[in-house]
Amino acid sequence: MAAKKSKKDSKQTDNTIAVNRQASHEYFIEEQFEAGLVLEGWEVKSLRDGRIQLKESYVDIRRGEAWLCGAHISPMLSASTHVNPDAVRRKKLLLHKRELSRLIGSVERKGFTLIPLSMYWVRGRAKLKIGLAKGKKLHDKRATAKDKDWQREKARVMKHG
Repeated sequence: MAAKKSKKDSKQTDNTIAVNRQASHEYFIEEQFEAGLVLEGWEVKSLRDGRIQLKESYVDIRRGEAWLCGAHISPMLSASTHVNPDAVRRKKLLLHKRELSRLIGSVERKGFTLIPLSMYWVRGRAKLKIGLAKGKKLHDKRATAKDKDWQREKARVMKHG
């Protein structure tokens, strides 16, 4: 008799909603933090459908709170008829007080930037991975591209023997 698969095995394990691929090209990521988001109902439905873009978004700190700005969540036509959705509404980020004070210090004193790296689901709740980052100069971007090309070439040579 064949063994039955459990529900966890048949369920898809990829919980990623969106990834900011441009972030690693534009910035040196020093540290990463996980933050929750305060969302409206229509935004959650759109996220489940994968209708978010993190490319031009950033994290802003105002009055001791962190906010996600510039993230574009496209509203679904069927999600809600009585609510006027704002696609680029600022969303509050939920962080521990210690993490928030550490981020505020790094941004204000050391010149770091906060950027969203990816968004994913954890137990039915949307989480945002934010990175404490410093901007890359043009020569840094060239060096990174050169290293990636060299690693790819090395792997190709090793594969063919």
